Amino acid sequence: MFFERPTWLLSRIYPNGIFRKNPEDRSVYLTFDDGPIPELTTWILDFLDSRGIKATFFMVGHNVQKYPDLYEQIVQRGHAIGNHTFNHVRSMHMRNPDFIDNVRKCDSLFKTRLFRPPHGIMRRWSYRYMKEEYDIVFYDVITRDYNPKIKPSKILWIVKHYTRNGSIIVFHDSLKSERNLKIVLPKAVDWLTEQGYAFKTL
Repeated sequence: MFFERPTWLLSRIYPNGIFRKNPEDRSVYLTFDDGPIPELTTWILDFLDSRGIKATFFMVGHNVQKYPDLYEQIVQRGHAIGNHTFNHVRSMHMRNPDFIDNVRKCDSLFKTRLFRPPHGIMRRWSYRYMKEEYDIVFYDVITRDYNPKIKPSKILWIVKHYTRNGSIIVFHDSLKSERNLKIVLPKAVDWLTEQGYAFKTL
């Protein structure tokens, strides 16, 4: 459970971080990290369009720079966008000023208040510095779709077992997740719809 849903300790470390939205609202928030990439982003967008769903894409600046047409597709199709650093860097592995500079570099390509730290964790100093300027989004459910050792059936189980009102659910727009995502996302959306959840953006 530590992996699939953050522990209460993280909400203490990041007291204004967004882990979950309104628990009284039967809605969920699909989010996609790490893109855009030509191998998967268009498939995700086409699938979401087919179901009338809007999602939130936390994008890596380097990928936006390489594939600006995909970035434009995401925006033009009405999805929300978030900053996921320029190089998908880990805050815990670098100096605080260098991490902030990497986030700012992504800002130079597109502006948004939404920010999600790669790997769902960041240094407390960076968090305190950034929290007034950004809405720092973590998650309530991480599907682990990026792990090729996990079977699609297990990923779908994670969605079914941990999703609740207001859940922010993390999928990945990446090559690592391609096989699992294409199998699981349609089944997950079917199940969430059957359970009466609406889909919203952050």
